[in-house]
Amino acid sequence: MTITRRTFVQAAAALASVEAPRLALAADTVKIGYVSPQTGPLAPFGEADKWVIDQMKTVFKGGVAIGGKKHDVLILLKDSQSNPNRAGEVANDLILKDKVALMLTAGTPETANPVSDACELNQLPCVSSVVPWQPWFFGRKGDPAKGFDWTYHVFWGLEDVIANFTNGWNSVQTNKKVGGLFPNDGDGNAWGDPNLGFPKPLSSMGYTLTDPGRFQNGTQDFSAQIAAFKAAGCDIVTGVVIPPDAKTFLTQARQQGYRPKVITLGKALLFPGAIEALGDLGDGLTTEVWWSPSHPFTSSLTKQSAKALAEAYEGGAKKQWTQPIGFAHALFEVAADALKRSRSTGAKDVRDAVVATNLQTVVGPVKWGGQGPFKNVSKTPLVLGQWGKGRKYKMELTIVNDRAAPAIPTGGTMRLMS
Repeated sequence: MTITRRTFVQAAAALASVEAPRLALAADTVKIGYVSPQTGPLAPFGEADKWVIDQMKTVFKGGVAIGGKKHDVLILLKDSQSNPNRAGEVANDLILKDKVALMLTAGTPETANPVSDACELNQLPCVSSVVPWQPWFFGRKGDPAKGFDWTYHVFWGLEDVIANFTNGWNSVQTNKKVGGLFPNDGDGNAWGDPNLGFPKPLSSMGYTLTDPGRFQNGTQDFSAQIAAFKAAGCDIVTGVVIPPDAKTFLTQARQQGYRPKVITLGKALLFPGAIEALGDLGDGLTTEVWWSPSHPFTSSLTKQSAKALAEAYEGGAKKQWTQPIGFAHALFEVAADALKRSRSTGAKDVRDAVVATNLQTVVGPVKWGGQGPFKNVSKTPLVLGQWGKGRKYKMELTIVNDRAAPAIPTGGTMRLMS
């Protein structure tokens, strides 16, 4: 077959006409990076992310107008594998290779901190969540006088979790002796910190804390901690542990005849799957509640109430609602709002739009500069919940104390462990 110069030019012109729209589309696509633990011991924190992102693909189907120009939206989800090093690597890939305009991240300091650090270093706007603000801010060596330039956070703080835990404990009869489980990780070091964490406020409220020291995540033997708590006569056990460690501790405590009246743990007791895996050991456990179907807030994107969002998840994912749904959704609310107000997709313009956020979201109001301890932190409300046998599901989480956030209704009162 002979190709003449004329047919070659015609073919090249036809190819160019096909390629042109695709290239134009690529040029007008804004990319949002999202990093969370999809696998590893912290995977329950990212369990709902794919469902939320599928919902966002529908929300963003018509594109977003940025600086007067319509842009398609591409969301790139990366798995931190519950590993800080991996979190930093995938964040750098999103920044340097994929050229995202905005980064979102959630799911404990082991993911959110290295992602935030990568964004601060590369001068890319980042919004993070699902880490108490102290381990996020001070864990990254934040200076209260300066703050950060590119990274912004939305969540509650240790002062809120301490208030909720003690509000619950004060509502029941105990000897005020508390055993602490604080691992050697970002959360554990913050919660157990003598000045920033639990020790000082517990002491001021008349509680005696027994802290046997830091331990590694994945510990298979809690005999030393159990012995220390039994020797001190601790009616209460608290701390912040990963789900597998909670199961190990609770199982061994029962085997060794240790039955505290109250067990209130952060992180490990948030998820229905983790509670179901405990069987009867899960009944009566208490934990912080950062989002639930009872929260009186509505999405700025989909206009769904918290209740409607939880029901949509249960209907679509065929699973029980889980707390991170609300914050994953809210991160995209903040992203959409900031991009629509940004003058361009440039990093500084997007960052300035994030800073100016004043938005009612499905997790409550989000506003930096006035709603938190520093310019980079916007706080959200927190209440206390207790697991018990449910009607629809085997175990269900009920809000049992709302003294710290009275706008969020309770569904019962706290009871001692059986």
